[in-house]
Amino acid sequence: MTPVSANGGVLTWANGLTLIRLLLCFPVYLCIQHQRWLLCAAYLTAAVITDVCDGKLARKLQQASPLGGFFDHATDALLVSVSCFALANLGMINPWLAALIVAAFLQYSIDSRLLSGHSLRSSTLGRINGIAYFVLVCTAAGSQLLSWVWLQDLVSIFAWLLVASTLVSMTDRLQASIRLQRKPGA
Repeated sequence: MTPVSANGGVLTWANGLTLIRLLLCFPVYLCIQHQRWLLCAAYLTAAVITDVCDGKLARKLQQASPLGGFFDHATDALLVSVSCFALANLGMINPWLAALIVAAFLQYSIDSRLLSGHSLRSSTLGRINGIAYFVLVCTAAGSQLLSWVWLQDLVSIFAWLLVASTLVSMTDRLQASIRLQRKPGA
């Protein structure tokens, strides 16, 4: 039995997986803050599995919806933001990345609203960044768990590269929105 509600499918199996990931945000943050790397790795593994599976499940069960997509993206942004904030508190990465992830997600949300009636221009760099944020957090936790000092140094460099690529992605999205708004009939 599929737990679909009468109000448009808010309670779906895919959204249930996303909810699991949302509920992992605070425990992941605490694990990083308290340097409980094995438990953090377990939580991050569960988060990545739910992220990989929720969209596939929604499409397979024909339960994909704009609300479900937004819930998925918002949960991803929250998870990687709080994780990066915790990593920055420990001095493992720069303090700018967490704030930029939040800003990029807000821009994406506002941009989506501005483009109502238009299909949202997919950003390849934005998708790559989204995956790279997860890779950064998982690599940081893994490098600590395995005590790989050489990888810990690369995590810091990778975080700075993500600051740069996030700024490029945000600038590109802003320029595309401005161009679309200037089109006749937009």
